Amino acid sequence: MNDSNEYLDQLENEAIYILRETAAQFEKPALLFSGGKDSIVLVHLALKAFRPGKFPFPLVHIDTGHNFPEAIAFRDYLTNKIGEKLIVGSVEDSIKKYNLKETAGRFPSRNSLQTYTLLDTIQENNFDACIGGARRDEEKARAKERIFSVRDDFGQWDPKLQRPELWDILNGKTQQGHNVRVFPISNWTELDVWNYIQKYEIELPNLYFSHERECIVHHDKLVATSQFIQPLETDTVVIEKVRYRTVGDMTCTAAVPSEASTVQDIIDDIIQTRVSERGQTRLDDQLSEAAMEDRKKQGYF
Repeated sequence: MNDSNEYLDQLENEAIYILRETAAQFEKPALLFSGGKDSIVLVHLALKAFRPGKFPFPLVHIDTGHNFPEAIAFRDYLTNKIGEKLIVGSVEDSIKKYNLKETAGRFPSRNSLQTYTLLDTIQENNFDACIGGARRDEEKARAKERIFSVRDDFGQWDPKLQRPELWDILNGKTQQGHNVRVFPISNWTELDVWNYIQKYEIELPNLYFSHERECIVHHDKLVATSQFIQPLETDTVVIEKVRYRTVGDMTCTAAVPSEASTVQDIIDDIIQTRVSERGQTRLDDQLSEAAMEDRKKQGYF
């Protein structure tokens, strides 16, 4: 076995340990599953951690209503394939319930609104821990995240509540009303994820591979046309071969020009790039230097 595979084995073992610790330390955990590559890898890890038994938690998707159809189709396909329970929380329902407003502008984001739906879903199902696919290399606000990230009664991230995590000892004890976000692949990089996908030939939505798509050129970004975003007369519209490095809402996730049609092609691309996936593609993260930090403090994943 080469060094690369040994390193992936170490990451896998750590993630499986974290998943099992979560199942052992919490009464009602849930796995946040969007149909994106990171949450798909989490499902693969959970299969390794708990099969032949059932998962000790349901899959939960917070559906913004602006998702890529391909991601939703893959979410349903994989859930049916593995035979696990899926709970879907609707941001559209939260908008009506709380009379919420999307961010203004040409490319509206519902990311901040997901918090209301997530907190309602947690409360309705009495979840005490939510497992997510966030990684420290994604964004600077994620870099200081603990594996067990404690959130207060309002779902907010407070640095004073975070515990030291020495020698792989994870402390899941919480006060009444507090909730924990769990990040089993926090120590992985984007390249690690793709090497792992290649090693185990993990299925993914075709969004991640090169395909032709009609896009609006917005500054230096390519934003796909859709039912939510239609081109204006002044827009430059192109049909290009693109792929997605990360799969968020259609309204705020840009595509990248790419000919990468295989996992190895994507790995080669990533080795060459010097910009993080969120930095290159997420329009909502570029609203301010502290966009992700602000959302975390409001209760975001």
